[in-house]
Amino acid sequence: MSFKLKKGKKKVHLIVGARPNFMKMAPLYKEFTKYDKEFDVKLIHTGQHYDERMSKFFFDDLQMPKPDEYLEVGSGTHGQQTAKIMERYEEVLLKDKPDLIIVAGDVNSTSACAIDAVKLHIPVAHLEAGLRSFARSMPEEINRILTDAISDYLLTPSTDGDENLLAEGVPKEKIFFVGNIMIDSLMQYQDRAKRSDILNRINIDPTQDYALITLHRPSNVDNKNGLLTILNAFEEISRSINLIFPIHPRTTKQIQAFDLEDKVKKMKNLHLIPPVGYYDFLKLQMDAKFILTDSGGIQEESTYFGVPCLTLRPNTERPITITEGTNILVKLNTNDIINEAQKILSGNIKKGSIPKYWDGNTAKRIVEIFRVK
Repeated sequence: MSFKLKKGKKKVHLIVGARPNFMKMAPLYKEFTKYDKEFDVKLIHTGQHYDERMSKFFFDDLQMPKPDEYLEVGSGTHGQQTAKIMERYEEVLLKDKPDLIIVAGDVNSTSACAIDAVKLHIPVAHLEAGLRSFARSMPEEINRILTDAISDYLLTPSTDGDENLLAEGVPKEKIFFVGNIMIDSLMQYQDRAKRSDILNRINIDPTQDYALITLHRPSNVDNKNGLLTILNAFEEISRSINLIFPIHPRTTKQIQAFDLEDKVKKMKNLHLIPPVGYYDFLKLQMDAKFILTDSGGIQEESTYFGVPCLTLRPNTERPITITEGTNILVKLNTNDIINEAQKILSGNIKKGSIPKYWDGNTAKRIVEIFRVK
């Protein structure tokens, strides 16, 4: 190990920036606070997701405290956003001098804060380490590789993460298979989610089948032909089933920019709704007939729920959701998307199982790593 944490009470920064980070850090924050004589934990929010519905609602649902530091970086190109995060978080590090920072996932906040800390000789733990899509055209893949390369503790969610890191030459003693921390949050709030009345609020008959859609990746929505390919598939699928689409601000913007609003409005059974909170979204997932998505985390959550998931991407950094779970990759082709949806509607449903350590105890395993034995 390149670093040994000091004995005594340790000052820890938990970094959040985008909505998926909140689900990962909420259970970890709560677990650390059980040991307040051993850890002084601070929540640092970079502000990478700044839309209220994409950020504040999830903080409230996950019962997270107000961040100790809010960097307010907002939007921008990858370079602009990364630079702002690094500039502002470095000031926090120099002022606060933590003994450890923990970053999660693969967003710009993850790599930017990790770089800041490493250059100041502060140990870094990467939560959700080792995941690979093997597609360096994805900005997220660059963030994953970079963060893993400079982190001192690599906390993996699945065994393929360990295998990827070992294949890249990472010393075994830096790798810790801890499980999927998003499942900690899911299990904690699943009962509350079951009581959500979101279907009634959006005027959907709870007795009718529906499919759930999420769509936000630049590769899918920033290109008119790509977006049109997907919307054409939705148009055909909506003839057979209701489609519920909590629409990402980015996707709304692109539909408007490409003059596709009329096409969307004409789809009778396509129900566009604003982004929803955590409980409501879990409810929509667990009761869906199937899910159409380009998200990473939803591939994992749908596997836990046993709901078929069609991922509209050529690759995934979460292959365990395919080999063990309910996920299927679908090419960006209208007919392929329609055909896979029709298979599910005709009863040809992929069955899956819950991977090892997706058990709600990941936060406990992580905190034990950093406690003084």
